[in-house]
Amino acid sequence: MKLSDFDFHLPPELIAQTPIENRSESRLLVVNTTTGTFKHEHFTDITKYLRPTDVLVRNNTKVIPARLFGTKLETFAHVELLILEVKEDICKCLVGNAKVVKLGSKISFGDGELIAECIEVLDQGLRRFKMHYEGIFLEVLQKLGEVPLPPYIKSKLEDPDRYQTVYAKIDGSAAAPTAGLHFTQSLISQIEALGVKIVDVTLHVGLGTFKPVDKEDILEHKMHAEAYWMSQQTANILNQARKEHHRIICVGTTSARTIETIISQYGHFKECDGTTEIFIYPGYTFKAVDALITNFHLPKSTLLMMISAFCSRQLILDAYQEAINHRYRFFSFGDSMLLTRGD
Repeated sequence: MKLSDFDFHLPPELIAQTPIENRSESRLLVVNTTTGTFKHEHFTDITKYLRPTDVLVRNNTKVIPARLFGTKLETFAHVELLILEVKEDICKCLVGNAKVVKLGSKISFGDGELIAECIEVLDQGLRRFKMHYEGIFLEVLQKLGEVPLPPYIKSKLEDPDRYQTVYAKIDGSAAAPTAGLHFTQSLISQIEALGVKIVDVTLHVGLGTFKPVDKEDILEHKMHAEAYWMSQQTANILNQARKEHHRIICVGTTSARTIETIISQYGHFKECDGTTEIFIYPGYTFKAVDALITNFHLPKSTLLMMISAFCSRQLILDAYQEAINHRYRFFSFGDSMLLTRGD
């Protein structure tokens, strides 16, 4: 399967640069994967497509100020770090100007308030750092770091909370699970009033989700590991839904990757944590996800490949062209899709 099979032309003006004022007033393209038909809605209309027996799975990860700009102590070279993983005081980072950061290099941020000491050189511009600071690491990050918006967003984000879901809870992501950005607390209350059960999983979004594919043969692409967690309460509800043949609807590809990872490993849901490198592309059979709420993804991305596996590559490309024709807004701050079998 070729990378070029997942390409499409997107007029640049359709890349959303800022979030709309009311999250849930974004547009919603409903794709019936059984009939191959489309309906144009607004996100608040999602309630029309939900049933009292449904379980909605969302990712409660929270974006941290993971982008840091500093200088190398030895040479004063400018260095940018994007924190992808935090384990106590050890951070795995993607490094801008990586060639100047070698084993033992020290990077200073905020006049020495934070010192990152390189303790391991990895491939593809990745490094591990021991972080030296006083106080609480997340508080230091809040002071020195920036929320790492995707590179296609050129406008300044006035309110950083708009790049968080309203239910974000567990610090650790380098990017937002953007399908969840459309939910408001009011809409969540409406969904719960229908009888829909809402459960949380955690997957910290890192390089595995947003690293570009650079191999023409997509089978040569290697996913980077991302950390996930599932509680026993969530596991019990999902197991019961499967037993009773009720729909499991995932909010976003990260939620879907999490539950597909767990069901593939254990055959059922259970309280667990770990890392996932799951790469879902056409030919994959989904084991637990019955419907998917998702944003519009970049050309040639693993996320586009994943949703193409949920129905078919051609249907997804047709849906994207439908969205382009109707001037939908694309990517992180853009509009949304609901992929449903419509049965």
